[in-house]
Amino acid sequence: MMVIDLRSDTVTRPTPEMRRAMSLAEVGDDVFGEDPTVRRLEERAAALVGKEAALFVPSGTMGNQVALKSWSRPGQLLICEERSHVIKFEMGAAAVISGLTPATIPSEDGSFTVSDVEGRIPPPVYYLQSPGVVVVETTHNMAGGTVFPPDRLKEIYSYCRDRGIPVHMDGARVFNAAAALGVPVREITQFADSVMFCLSKGLACPVGSLLCGPADFIEEARKVRKMLGGGMRQVGVLAAAGLVALETMIDRLVEDHQRARRLAEGLNELKGLRVDLEKVQSNIVMIDFDDSVDARVWAEAMQKEGILTIALGPRRVRLVTHYHITDADVVRVLDVASKLLKG
Repeated sequence: MMVIDLRSDTVTRPTPEMRRAMSLAEVGDDVFGEDPTVRRLEERAAALVGKEAALFVPSGTMGNQVALKSWSRPGQLLICEERSHVIKFEMGAAAVISGLTPATIPSEDGSFTVSDVEGRIPPPVYYLQSPGVVVVETTHNMAGGTVFPPDRLKEIYSYCRDRGIPVHMDGARVFNAAAALGVPVREITQFADSVMFCLSKGLACPVGSLLCGPADFIEEARKVRKMLGGGMRQVGVLAAAGLVALETMIDRLVEDHQRARRLAEGLNELKGLRVDLEKVQSNIVMIDFDDSVDARVWAEAMQKEGILTIALGPRRVRLVTHYHITDADVVRVLDVASKLLKG
């Protein structure tokens, strides 16, 4: 049975061109700053997002946490949306590593406003916590792949810049956000002091993320990366795949979005579930079932048919399209989903 894996875009495997580049990569000791392929990747990444410098890190989580540690000091506030990846899926690292206290903002679509940020900042009294860093996430994973509205990003960035508060962008899927808006990625990343983006999701690399920002910030981040065990050696074999990804995989992300839209529209016609089509803006589809269907049971039934999904609770399932999902796969998923719900 052919497996259709919709659990995440992290299941993507490197392309043949990536594998060739990895096998031929020129390498050196990156802790000594001597890996030429890593240096080329970092320079290319920084240029793409409009920042001075970049740092290659093993994972998006490490990239986020290195940024938080580099921007803040213990006892300060971390201001972000309440379902942000830095809060829900990074093992409490912001508290453990950086000593930050979350000041979260509830939302429907993963975004927030200047007034939301302002409402989380205490008066400037010495015995009250000060804001350490504001984190924005785009696209927003748990909101269903939604894009943070650029006008809001601009307003938040301007507000924070005037008050000396750094803004970090969790842009794990920021190229999906750019594809959804139809703009170059730097038109989004200009509204953050630092940005992390993943190579290992829609861009289909086997591993790796980039943290980008001002040169002095990246130098501090390099120290924190080493502290956290992220100092890699002849890592050009991985960076080579990243260079291929930045040249060949960005423009095709719109295909993933188109397939997610067809999947969402087809599913939304079935009884027993609902897909909020307004929130299907990129490559993530959230299915909400009514009381007649247990999402976990449905996901198990789909798995028996060779279709892998993730149940996020008794009423919600997440599907993610990516490089390995074809038009034929979308048709099969809709056909199996329909049969299961009718049965």
